[in-house]
Order: sequence, then C-alpha cells, then structure tokens
Amino acid sequence: MRAVVCEALGSYRDLVIGERPMPTPGPGQVRIRAAYASVSFAITLMVGGSYQRKSTPPFVPGSEVAGVIDAVADDVDEFAVGERVVAIVREGGYADHVIADTATIYKVPAALALDDAVNVPLSYGTAYAGVITRAALQVGETLLVHGAAGAIGMAAVQIGAMTGATVIATASTDAKCDAAREAGAAHTVNYAQGGFRDEVKRLTGGRGVDVVFDPVGGDVLNESLRAAAVEARIVVAGFASGTIPQVPANILLVKNISLLGLNFSEYFGWGVHDRSVEFAPRLKQSMATLFEAVAAGQLRPTIGHRRPLEEIVAALDHLVARRAIGKVVLAIDETLDEVRA
Repeated sequence: MRAVVCEALGSYRDLVIGERPMPTPGPGQVRIRAAYASVSFAITLMVGGSYQRKSTPPFVPGSEVAGVIDAVADDVDEFAVGERVVAIVREGGYADHVIADTATIYKVPAALALDDAVNVPLSYGTAYAGVITRAALQVGETLLVHGAAGAIGMAAVQIGAMTGATVIATASTDAKCDAAREAGAAHTVNYAQGGFRDEVKRLTGGRGVDVVFDPVGGDVLNESLRAAAVEARIVVAGFASGTIPQVPANILLVKNISLLGLNFSEYFGWGVHDRSVEFAPRLKQSMATLFEAVAAGQLRPTIGHRRPLEEIVAALDHLVARRAIGKVVLAIDETLDEVRA
C-alpha cells in the first residue's frame, strides 16, 4: 500500500512516499481504508525525534484519520466492515490503510462528511477538554482564546460561542482575526500590533476575562495572567511559541487564579502509561457530543488547506510557516466521502 515514510529522524522535508505491506488488525483493532488524515505541527516534532512519544524509524507518521472500516479482528463487535469512522492512532495515519485500536475510534454520523469528521477528535476534542471539562466555562462568562485561527484555537472559539460565552480571540494577522470572528468571536485582537492586555481590559470594562485558553505559551501566558479577572481559570494547552514560560505565582495568589494544565494526549493513551481504555468512555461521550453539534451546524469545522498524500511536505511547510487558517488535511481517497453506512 502507499504510505508516507519517515526513514530516519530529522527534517520533515525528508519524508518520502513508499510502499508498505498491507497491515492486518490484531486483537481489539480494525483496519480503516483512509479518506483523509489531519496534519499538525506535532508531526514535525515526531519526525524530528523531539516529541514526548518516540517512534523508531522506519515508520509511517500520522495520528488522526477518517475513512471506512474494511477489516475487523475476530474479537471486535463494536464496529463492522463498511462503517464510517474517525480514529486517533499512535502512528500510521498517512497511508491508504490504517490500523486503529477500538478505544480511540469514533463512528461518524451519516450526515457528516469525512473531511469534516477528521477535524473533530484532536482539535475539537482538545478545545472541549480545555474549555468545558477543565475550565467549566459557563453561559455569560468571557473566554479569551489565543492562536484563534489555528485548528485548535478556532475550535475553542466555536465551542465558547456555542456555550453562550462572550469570546475574545487573539491572532497574529488581520486575516486570521477575520477568520476568528467568522467562527463566532465577539471581539478580536491582533496581538502583533502591540499585545492584547489593554484591549482585553477595555473590552471587559476593566474586569478581565473569566477563562483563558492558551495553546501558545511564552509571553502570551504571562500577559494573560494580567488580562484575567479575579478567580479566572487559565488553561495551558501547549507552547506553539516555542517558549515554556515561568509563571509569576504572586499573580495567581493575588487574583485567586486557577492555572490548569491540559495534556489531551493523556486521555487517548500517549501519556507515561497507556490509559486509553480507562478514558475511552469519557472520550466517546465527548466525541458524540461534538459530532452532534457539528451535524446540527452549531460547530463548523474549517479546512483551510488541503493537499494530496504525496504533497505531505508542502502541507507541513504551509503549517510551519503559520499560513494555515483552520485545519490542514491530506486527501488520501476522497471518493470514500460518497459512502454512507
């Protein structure tokens, strides 16, 4: 079968298209004929050997795939051949056929296109876990979302708006601010023009925001502490800036701020210990909620850039250059979007 192969750890630009043996599902697994796979910055770290979860070359990268099941193990009765699904996988997602464990496979509603579905588990799952599960955002509160034009940030904007919060979104360009506004942000701030704290304070009448969703880190987190209201909750969801900040604990104390970490990968088995089976019921319930909201039009997955499998390097270039608005997706077999189980 056709696949993207990492032959040695290093630059993602060295990824190649090669032929790999057709995989066979083992106990508790299915095989998915892939329609789409998502592209994320984490792939560059995995290929470079600097991600917290290590892979040994040669391997096929790719962690999120949507398609149609074409084989199941004898012990699997939760899924059947022909069903449309999306899955989170440890690796192997950039291929014509992908093996996935049943703990991290989610059925796709018939009304939902597979290219929309591939946007949901990692991006919307991360945003939902941060904004709803960890920070418990409430109707009428104010949510500040950083990196709001990226796949996860845009998902957080939409989830916040769906919840009934007032969303303030920050981004690095006017075009990205426009995209965040279209996603449901009530206000946007181009932080490249001089930070965001003063504007956030002005927009909230000097009070500050109730919840911050921060996948950026660095100076953004420190400025967020100063833009937060008393008893605010700040979710640290990543360090896209490349800098891990040192938090001034005195501000946490003075303003009674709760600083919440979010490692979403812990829930699907990429932590120190694989706890995917333990967390599977919780994740499957969250995914069902998200798919229902997408099918109802309350959430609107955005694909900002689409490339064929063979153009994986160009897709990653687009992402690394921070040109992406919404999700970057690899099209593997788009004809599968015509299938309805």
